[in-house]
Amino acid sequence: MMKKANILFIGAGRMAEAMVSGIVKSEHSAFGTVTMANRSNKEKLIQLQRTYGVKSTSDWLRAVQQNDIILLATPPHTHEELLKLLTPQLNGQLVVTVAAGIDPAYLEKRLPQETPVCWIMPNTAAQVGMSMSTYACGTFVKDHHRPYIESLLAAIGPAEELSAEQVHDLTAITGSSPAFIYYVVKALEEAAAAYDISDAQARRLVIQMLKGSVAMLEAGNEPDDLIAQVASPGGSTAEGLRVLETYGVDRMLKQAVEATNSHAKNNGEG
Repeated sequence: MMKKANILFIGAGRMAEAMVSGIVKSEHSAFGTVTMANRSNKEKLIQLQRTYGVKSTSDWLRAVQQNDIILLATPPHTHEELLKLLTPQLNGQLVVTVAAGIDPAYLEKRLPQETPVCWIMPNTAAQVGMSMSTYACGTFVKDHHRPYIESLLAAIGPAEELSAEQVHDLTAITGSSPAFIYYVVKALEEAAAAYDISDAQARRLVIQMLKGSVAMLEAGNEPDDLIAQVASPGGSTAEGLRVLETYGVDRMLKQAVEATNSHAKNNGEG
């Protein structure tokens, strides 16, 4: 049986809470003690203790030495100073970050030689256990580290291991694109509500339409085939698609992905 690892979360925001929630709900968690720390919001730590039964600390530097895994759940711009403080306390622990732009090479350059590191890029659906996460492991991650990484990921949803460069590029798809989808959802809800139904009714209609559409894709159908099923030649749906094609909505979405990636690479975060 795999030894349970003690894990320290540095940062107690939404993503950290989502991961902790998933860990404590798991029947076969790979983790023993879960400890939370943050910079200033002590009320949040108390709330997390009460809700999930985790521990908290006001001295995370001292706590590093009592934990096997250190998970950094703070913004990208905090990592430079955070890693400087962390380095003298490390003795082979696995270091994981969920910060945009902070890849394994960045971590390895700033941490003691041969520190095992992992970069996880979840999305906000982690809050409901449905994140599509991508991740990249550093050079010194060994086979015995992987079950813990996989358990962390499973706590928030499915995951795909990629190269660091692919994680950088595909964060626009898995991390940012939900915002694009919500933008479309908002427009469809507004269009529905214009036909004298309530906002709540409009939301139910659009959400169920999305669920059904996703289910058809999950059943293995190709998007082009599904489009053809809905849009018969010369029909009303085809006329709607013609408008989307006229405005180049497909090109707009691709440009939105490219713009997201360009900004992330130039600014070091998502």
